[in-house]
Amino acid sequence: MKLSIGQKLGILVLIILLLDQASKIWVKTHMEYGDQISILGLSWGFIHFVENNGMAFGISLGGNLGKLALSLFRIGAVVFLIYYIKKMIESGANKGVLICFSLILAGAIGNILDSVFYGIIFSESSYHGGVAQLFPEDGGYAGLLYGKVVDMLYFPMIDTYWPEWFPFWGGERFQFFKPVFNIADSSISVGIISLLIFQRQFFKTPPTGIKQQPEPAAASISGEEE
Repeated sequence: MKLSIGQKLGILVLIILLLDQASKIWVKTHMEYGDQISILGLSWGFIHFVENNGMAFGISLGGNLGKLALSLFRIGAVVFLIYYIKKMIESGANKGVLICFSLILAGAIGNILDSVFYGIIFSESSYHGGVAQLFPEDGGYAGLLYGKVVDMLYFPMIDTYWPEWFPFWGGERFQFFKPVFNIADSSISVGIISLLIFQRQFFKTPPTGIKQQPEPAAASISGEEE
């Protein structure tokens, strides 16, 4: 049975969601807040458990009102993305565009699940407070829509100090890449960056309104017409 483009995109979204949620649940139930594990012994790649109340890469909005607004915005954005992808499929859009938007959709759903449900299905994670419990008897750490997003991927490829003579930041610590993120964040970033890089190929359309000029008739073997 041949799968339709919509079914293939659905499988892609599902795979990303499974990887994202499996990694978050494992970290939440096996690591205390702030714990760090080296990836394959690397000095610049870690599983580093943190949580945030806001957007991708730890960017946050202030207070409970900001958290609620962000959760509702995410849900609205996902509904719009699903509708938009469906319309693009119907119009025969470029497969690359559909894949990029599906990556963005998968990442958005992944972080929405944290915001909507994690507060009610997990106990609080804390420093030296033991790992969080899934479905705790005393209930979760927050209400519906107020859960925290789990981040764990940390790649400080450069971790050094500015020279003392350097203006303004002399002697201060410098890290690149500093943000801690998750698979959902990565999916969103890959989708957006790919759209920006390949936009000309993705959105290229043949020119319209230009008539094809007929090719000139072949010259006669006998030479020019008299």
